[in-house]
Amino acid sequence: MSQDLQPGDFLVYQLESAVALLRVLDVSEVDGQKVWHLAAYSDFFPDVESAEHAVASPEVLTVTYPHIALTDRAFEGTQVAKITNSPLTNEEALSSKNWRNDPDRQIHDRSIRLLLGLR
Repeated sequence: MSQDLQPGDFLVYQLESAVALLRVLDVSEVDGQKVWHLAAYSDFFPDVESAEHAVASPEVLTVTYPHIALTDRAFEGTQVAKITNSPLTNEEALSSKNWRNDPDRQIHDRSIRLLLGLR
């Protein structure tokens, strides 16, 4: 599935009793390894349909992490499904560029669930 994902994709992933959102900001390569650039949201939804309605007005979503970089292994550690794609805002698009220019940039090798403190 991850090979089909593009910047601007909204993704859902299942928690125990809710659905949560991620957004693909970019996919890059660092030292020959794929790196996923994501935004993570703190909003939870009872089902995928509710999440689909919410992303129709993304300005009302609460961003927990405006940018987080994950290894391919960490990204693949959480099953996701694409629900829609919409153009990135200028701020979202700049986040990956700013990350690349940061000498202290981090690439996390833990799943998004662990990074967010979710199970």
